[in-house]
Amino acid sequence: MESNYDIQGIMELLAHRYPFLLIDRVVEVIPGDKITALKNVTINEPFFQGHFPGRPIMPGVLIIEAMAQAGGILAYLSGSIEQRNRLIYFMGMDKVRFRKPVVPGDQIIFEAKIIKFRSKVVKASGKAFVKDNVVAEAELMATLG
Repeated sequence: MESNYDIQGIMELLAHRYPFLLIDRVVEVIPGDKITALKNVTINEPFFQGHFPGRPIMPGVLIIEAMAQAGGILAYLSGSIEQRNRLIYFMGMDKVRFRKPVVPGDQIIFEAKIIKFRSKVVKASGKAFVKDNVVAEAELMATLG
């Protein structure tokens, strides 16, 4: 089991950078099985300027993107050494549901679990929580490019 990747460790695994790197820490990862990661949501996020002035709410698509980034880290660490030199591309999402709004000051905990892992395609289920409440969930697919 590997665990506790800080932002520097995350940037070694993902190609994303500010302002599109949406994971702050990996709390736990069990390659081939599951990951727990987090994002601290602050008013300084650039998307809050327009979504929405006077009532900032994190866009749902960015919650799903962050969930996919957590899943991407899991897929990267679950693949073979040969696969680790490849980028991971988000392919699709199913069963997406948004349950509650996410606002500045919230900490989102992402949990993703591998459903299937084939040679080039990964399918995972993901959930996003704020204070033990599910705020979003989805099934995500990615390919190792």
